[in-house]
Amino acid sequence: MHPKALLDVCTELVRLTLKFDHPADAIVSRFFRDNRGLGPRERATLAETVYTVLRKKLLFDQLALSGSGPKERRLAILGFYGPRDFLKSALTDQEKQWLDQCDQVKPEELMDRHRHNLPDWLVQPLKEQLGDGFWPLVDSLNLGAGLDLRVNTQLAKREAIQKELQVAGIKAVPTPYSPWGLRIDGKPPLNKLDAFTRGAIEVQDEGSQLLALLLEAKRGEMVADFCAGAGGKTLAIGAAMRSTGRLYAFDTSAHRLEALKPRLARSGLSNVHPAAIAHERDDRIKRLAGKLDRVLVDAPCSGLGTLRRNPDLKWRQNMQAVQEMTVKQAAILQSAARLLKSGGRLVYATCSVLPQENEAIAEAFSAANSEFMPLEAGEVLAQLKVADAASLCSGGDSGQKYLRLWPHKHQTDGFFAAIWQKK
Repeated sequence: MHPKALLDVCTELVRLTLKFDHPADAIVSRFFRDNRGLGPRERATLAETVYTVLRKKLLFDQLALSGSGPKERRLAILGFYGPRDFLKSALTDQEKQWLDQCDQVKPEELMDRHRHNLPDWLVQPLKEQLGDGFWPLVDSLNLGAGLDLRVNTQLAKREAIQKELQVAGIKAVPTPYSPWGLRIDGKPPLNKLDAFTRGAIEVQDEGSQLLALLLEAKRGEMVADFCAGAGGKTLAIGAAMRSTGRLYAFDTSAHRLEALKPRLARSGLSNVHPAAIAHERDDRIKRLAGKLDRVLVDAPCSGLGTLRRNPDLKWRQNMQAVQEMTVKQAAILQSAARLLKSGGRLVYATCSVLPQENEAIAEAFSAANSEFMPLEAGEVLAQLKVADAASLCSGGDSGQKYLRLWPHKHQTDGFFAAIWQKK
């Protein structure tokens, strides 16, 4: 595509995305469906340009004040993903001069808000938790996320898949913490690989894999993934159960559960039972009260731990929405807990980095439910032979009460998990 035409298309996609009326990934996917003539390179340029604009929105908004022409075009120029010479061939002389001036701005000359590119309401909670770690987190959020795979241990061994990928020209290394994971260089077209089509691999962040691992589901048990969504953790749990027992995949969205079906078919698992429920007090839930061995509550949350891959969330969320979410999280956790039998394990998890959605929910649940004994996440991970287990945890007298993953520390999305055993 001619540089000028590609920049025009980038500008249009930036305009659509910055309406913030839908998630960025959904807007980009729909745009690609509506413009099927776009090649792989054009798609990569478009997607990365949009995500760069979202990651650095406050800085780019400031720099765009000095330019001319439509603002969306200026933002697309600043975030353009591709060779500089290619971009400049699409620009007017005035735009080239303006871009050169923008390029001369040094990071140390910027105001803090133009360096961190985070909304004001989010900055303080992060600084309070991280202290000197705040700026390393900012740097990690601006780099984007890597690509992790989970090997379906029901069908293959990690070492064998690593070799198979190597033969296909894809470098993969074992993830440092999850025993099921491989980390990939770049973003190769995995869906064309035989390992993918036969269900031996799934794309899944290492942190998400660790949530499934914490549940420690075993053969023959009755287990529930209470907020299953598209089923990434469900499939990991099902494989850990060696396709035995009964694993319920509950979600209030039948649409999300539909996305599980092709993945489930590839996985070869026969123990997974997807079920759409109306709410956390659904009759299907009530009938299972006191019968389950393990329950994972991967609660709906702000998603702010996934800003590397979903940078639009920081502009689409606000503190009021978070507060409303915490009410729902507490109710879901309380309802899910009723499913457990004596001796059963409960895991509450989010992909949020905010204490309101994490420690506060866990501590309130513990205070209100004396029949649930908190377990130390660090001890559970150590027993599972996870390397450097203590470094993945925080909270409590031991500093290992909760799983607490951070992008800049662990190269995963931001995750939280608390664990209880029912007496």
